[in-house]
Amino acid sequence: MRIVVAPDKFAGSLAAPEVTRAIAAGWRKAAPQDEIVAVPMADGGPGFVGCLAASLPGRIRTVGVSGPLGQAVAADVFVSDATWYVEAAAANGRHLSGAQRDPMVATSAGVGEILRAACGRGATRIVVGLGGSATNDGGAGMLAALGAQGRDAGGALVDLTGGPAALERLATLDLTAAREVVAGVELVAATDVDSPLLGERGATRMFGAQKGLTGEMADRAEAAIAHWADVCESTGAAAGLRREPGAGAAGGLGYALLLLGASRTSGAAVIAAATDLPDRCASADLVITGEGCFDEQSRHGKVVMSVLAAAGEVPVVIVAGQSLVPAAQWRSEGFADVVSLLDRAGSVTESMNGAPRLLADAAADLARRARPTG
Repeated sequence: MRIVVAPDKFAGSLAAPEVTRAIAAGWRKAAPQDEIVAVPMADGGPGFVGCLAASLPGRIRTVGVSGPLGQAVAADVFVSDATWYVEAAAANGRHLSGAQRDPMVATSAGVGEILRAACGRGATRIVVGLGGSATNDGGAGMLAALGAQGRDAGGALVDLTGGPAALERLATLDLTAAREVVAGVELVAATDVDSPLLGERGATRMFGAQKGLTGEMADRAEAAIAHWADVCESTGAAAGLRREPGAGAAGGLGYALLLLGASRTSGAAVIAAATDLPDRCASADLVITGEGCFDEQSRHGKVVMSVLAAAGEVPVVIVAGQSLVPAAQWRSEGFADVVSLLDRAGSVTESMNGAPRLLADAAADLARRARPTG
């Protein structure tokens, strides 16, 4: 048999290459004669640059930028010809906030600093992977780093790098300088989700809790981002951008990129194309994908759906840290099976701490089940 192993990371536990190795090791233990094709995946969030660097010609560059709380961070980007692949989370990721996270003031300015560096060094195309952010500022910080200026009702400058809390005072916005920086450069927002900016599936309501936005704070942040969109529209932005798929990605960074004229695609689709995943799947007997938590968010731009699309008629199995999707639903999507490590471990802590062993055991079981009995 020929098995394609194409999982995402297990957030907080294992990177995608580690997940891939564990699944491959387990399968080989039960079926050493089978061919394993390893294709670690990413969805635009952490791991995006690494997966591309492993599949395309080019080189990693490091850019010194501001982190989500203003601290200095070193962000790796991947440059292939004149295309810069940027992982926004390298500048504004949740892993950069730690216990000090404060989503009401966290800024995406560092992402704008990367874009400015790319434009200044001859980039003709910039693909920005969006996901895993600590920020919920609608991309205002990114735009500020590119030169955008905001003012309050009295004409005083508003610090757009101050997170959603700063946006509450905003009355007008001037994007002229920001648009001049990226003029002539093709921008692509490679999002990990297809969520709009606002509403129950938007940046704050759907993803804010994982950044610390809950209760009244979430209500305040949602109102601030809605006001941000209103101001953007009053100063010339297209009214429909807030509802575009992917506008809510990375705390609204997708929306800010759309303001600059970016096109939007799935981050997982970018990785699938770069790794020739459809061609690799075409001759496979089975495809195994996976992620830390298979839930409702998974159906809106995550890796597992991209792998399912790339696999075509080849059966696809998900191995997840835990699954919150009813069997009837994942079967209707077209998956052959879903295996939950939580069912084997008994607790979330054990499923994370013991992930390499549990993944290998699950893969070995799948290999044995794939063989005819008798």
